[in-house]
Amino acid sequence: MKKSERIKIIMEELEALYPEPGIPLHYTDAFTLLCAVALSAQTTDKKVNEVTPALFAAAPTAMEMALMDIDNVREHIRFLGLSTQKAKNLVLMSQQLIERHGGEVPQSFEALEALAGVGHKTASVVMAQAFDEPAFPVDTHIHRLMTKWKLTSGKNVQETEKDAKRLFPKDKWNKIHLQIILYGRQYSPARGGKERDVILERLEGNTN
Repeated sequence: MKKSERIKIIMEELEALYPEPGIPLHYTDAFTLLCAVALSAQTTDKKVNEVTPALFAAAPTAMEMALMDIDNVREHIRFLGLSTQKAKNLVLMSQQLIERHGGEVPQSFEALEALAGVGHKTASVVMAQAFDEPAFPVDTHIHRLMTKWKLTSGKNVQETEKDAKRLFPKDKWNKIHLQIILYGRQYSPARGGKERDVILERLEGNTN
C-alpha cells in the first residue's frame, strides 16, 4: 500500500474518532499553556492538571511567577517528576519573559526555545495551540504509532517530525497531532492492557 493511501486511511479513522480533539492539558492563556506543557515532561498530563490549578491561582502571570520563591513553586508541583528543576525553570523562564518580551509569551519558535526549560516540542505545542501556527509536536505516542504505521523509520523524534510534516497536509498538522495522541492513549497504549491498534488492522487489511 502506498504511503498516500495509508495517510488517507489514517486521516479518515482519526477524523471519525476525534472530530474535535482538544489539548489534554488545562490552561487559560499562552502563559499557563507554556507552563503546563513545560511541566508535562516525563510525567502525565493528568498529574500536571492536578497540580496546576493551585499553582496558577498563586501565579497566573509571568510577573507573579517570576517573583515566587523556587521552593514555593516546587511545593506546588512536588508530585511531578523532576520537580526541583522544573520549579527553577518556571521561575527563570518567567523572569526571561519579563526581561525579553515584556512578560508576554513570544510568538516564534526561536524565542520560545531560548527560554529556560523550553525545548522544541514545548515550543511547537505553544505555537500550535496558543497562536494557531502550523506545527507538529511529536510525543512518544506519535513517534511509536508513526513507526508502527510505517510512515517513518522511527530512528528519533526529529526524523519522525520531519516525516509527519512531509506526509500530512500542513493545514491539518495542529489537529492531527492531537488526534494521534488521543488515539495512542485510547487504542494503543505503550504499557498495560491488551494493545489493539484498529488503524493498523485496517492498514494491514484485517477489519474483523
